Amino acid sequence: MMKYIFTITLFLITNLTFGQSNSEKETLNSNPNYDKTLSEKLGSDDYGMKSYFLVILKTGTNATTDKELIAESFRGHMNNINRLVEEGKLIVAGPLGKNDNKYRGIFILNNLKTIEEAKELLQTDLAIKNGILDYEIFTWYGSAALPEYLPLSDKIWKIKP
Repeated sequence: MMKYIFTITLFLITNLTFGQSNSEKETLNSNPNYDKTLSEKLGSDDYGMKSYFLVILKTGTNATTDKELIAESFRGHMNNINRLVEEGKLIVAGPLGKNDNKYRGIFILNNLKTIEEAKELLQTDLAIKNGILDYEIFTWYGSAALPEYLPLSDKIWKIKP
């Protein structure tokens, strides 16, 4: 009798825990706000995520004191940032605070297939090309909605950065 009760109890627990069908599991985990069109536009996976390239900019090997070269390089750096944003290839850029690693800023690159493509794109930055800046690059998995903040960012600055 005890064996019979144990078997029924085990059967009930197993069915309650693991007996949900795939459609029941999907219903429990589905998002009622899911927008298929937006998801496809942003290139998201089923979790609303996608891969990007995270670039950490750091002090380069060119230790020049030529102020004109430095100014020209950073002017080119800023122009390149604006161009890449317009092309949809750069969605986050900004400086880092002072640190012991000589890290200067970050980029998050979007809509690139390979790390080689990302490295080639970084060579269009005059500060990198002139050795004033260098970089480390990583594959990063984040929210596919990240690029959606860009249209709003243009509405909140008073002075052009």
